[in-house]
Amino acid sequence: MTAPTTPSGPRPERSRATRLKLALVLNVVIVVAQLVAGVIAHSLGLLADAGHNLTDMFALAASLLAVTWALRAPTARRSFGYHRGTILAALANSASILAITVFIVYEAVNRLLHPEPVRGGLVVVVALGATLVNGLAAMALREGHEGGRADLNMRSAFLHMVGDAAASAGVAAAGLVIVLTGRFFWLDPVASLVIAVVIAAEAYKLLRQAVDVLLESTPSDVDLVALAAAIEELPDVDEVHDLHVWSLSSDRRALSAHVLIAGQPTLEDAQRLGNEAKALIAERFEIAHATLELECEACHDGVADPCAMDAPALRP
Repeated sequence: MTAPTTPSGPRPERSRATRLKLALVLNVVIVVAQLVAGVIAHSLGLLADAGHNLTDMFALAASLLAVTWALRAPTARRSFGYHRGTILAALANSASILAITVFIVYEAVNRLLHPEPVRGGLVVVVALGATLVNGLAAMALREGHEGGRADLNMRSAFLHMVGDAAASAGVAAAGLVIVLTGRFFWLDPVASLVIAVVIAAEAYKLLRQAVDVLLESTPSDVDLVALAAAIEELPDVDEVHDLHVWSLSSDRRALSAHVLIAGQPTLEDAQRLGNEAKALIAERFEIAHATLELECEACHDGVADPCAMDAPALRP
């Protein structure tokens, strides 16, 4: 028994795609301006911030691709649709982020050992412009989540833009100190190092989340013990076993389980109980796609199915 995978009502993907395209165009403008100004001003901080924005261009492109693919209907070959495409893109993003981080750290250390004059005025102007544009992009991507789970794809894109705005503000502050004092050129590479730390943290989180999804790990905010207990509280449910929950993408999850029903229920009774269980799973645990195998006698398929979990495995 399987619950529908797509919520009722109008799908928001088209609006999200439009806003992601706007944010992507704004980021392209920022990256080009920062690269040109960074070379002219000899500012490693601007170049590092450009690298940060470049990685976020990839992240926005991956988010846009995910939203676009989500609009495609499942096929016989891809029965779950194209939601996993964004996870593969996330792996590529994390690899590019780490590569750019290594380059930034290397250049920052070299600049600290061999300092060069920095044109602080140009740095301030460009960095402040990047702060403003990134702020506009973040506003375009921000959305509420009343009545349901926040879309993690859009949330991650929003946080990328907020992080970019903060990083650009840091570069602008370093440039302003250089303008006012005519000294402290080391603040520019230090600002790039701080940005590198932010990039590395983002890459690690992105990599870990992508690997968890590809390994079909149980989502971190889903308690299997509590979920099984909630289903077992339903009338006539004796036991839940072989319970699995995994992610199709950042905000779409699936569940499969065996549910042992007391007595010898009719097909109509089993259907009613299955619908109640799926409604509970969707409402309390926000899992829209649930496949339940209803049983009147406990099965013993642990040997045949190496992924099967008996009920005791779900107990603390």
